[in-house]
Amino acid sequence: MTKELKIWSQRLLAAVFLGGQILIHLIQGKIHRRNTLEQLAAVGPDSLFIALLTAIFVGAVFTIQVAREFINFGAGNLVGGVLAVALTRELSPVLTAVILAGRVGSAFAAEIGTMRVTEQIDALLMLKTDPIDYLVIPRLLACLIMLPILTLLSLITGMLGGLIIATNIYNLSNTVFLNSARNFLHLWDICSCLIKAGCFGVLIAVIGCSWGLTTTGGAKGVGQSTTTAVVTALLVIFISNFFLSWLMFQGTGSAFMQGF
Repeated sequence: MTKELKIWSQRLLAAVFLGGQILIHLIQGKIHRRNTLEQLAAVGPDSLFIALLTAIFVGAVFTIQVAREFINFGAGNLVGGVLAVALTRELSPVLTAVILAGRVGSAFAAEIGTMRVTEQIDALLMLKTDPIDYLVIPRLLACLIMLPILTLLSLITGMLGGLIIATNIYNLSNTVFLNSARNFLHLWDICSCLIKAGCFGVLIAVIGCSWGLTTTGGAKGVGQSTTTAVVTALLVIFISNFFLSWLMFQGTGSAFMQGF
């Protein structure tokens, strides 16, 4: 095992322990309200534009790829439903989480890492302020609350992007497109989308904060922690997405049968 991999494994283990500490602190009701509100604003509204811009183009591109093939087979009435299922079950939660991992997870690691190397966290401890209550939990709650909201807005925006392409380029009817989406989607699809988003939000916050808290080596260490935190968060998102999808969508599906 190389030195870098060993250090990465140790920090990943530290992130697991941090998750346990966060759970205990939350059970005890230790929430710093002012910091939580500040982080809610930083995670949600500040990330809204890039999340929606990404979603509208993803929906448009997916529709281009699906519509041209489905229309060729005489199944143009299924385009809206296929887009809705793809966005709801996979694309919206995963892509929104990827955006937040790059934007928010990196910020968490950089901010807390800078506080660590400049001994500001030691100062908090001297003032009998727990860094988990003051720094970590507000960021975790912000991601847990805001990522599902951003994902839902991304889903709506992605469908809008698909609708624009379907109606203007492939001359599909608005009504047919939206009816197809309504027939394909179940309530569980929306619920699974929000559950995934919440899980991804927790992972992004825990990894970003943990990498920040374990930063060493001055400014160079902060840069390395920020990069490694983002890479780790992306890796964990994709791996956890597989297991969540496997648990949520076992067996054979019936969405296509209802779409016909």
